[in-house]
Amino acid sequence: MIRINCPWCGERNMVEFTYGGDANNVYPGLSEETSEKQYFEYTYLRDNPCGPHLEYWHHVNGCRQWIKVKRDTLTHEVIATVPADKPVGEKE
Repeated sequence: MIRINCPWCGERNMVEFTYGGDANNVYPGLSEETSEKQYFEYTYLRDNPCGPHLEYWHHVNGCRQWIKVKRDTLTHEVIATVPADKPVGEKE
């Protein structure tokens, strides 16, 4: 079982969280220069990384805050957690 350290609530079981997606995937924005192809790639094309990866998780059964989790997708080891608006490695 994965244990995730919520910056507000402390270490919790992963069943309190829902996966929110790849934290490296950047929304293409709303402008006339943004093509339909860019939206398609943002929405449907995903990497399947093996090793450390940055993800969004939502603490739905706790403080209801969004966090970034750096997790090894091969071993499921949680390397770091921070509030969603902070870069990994920076403290609150």
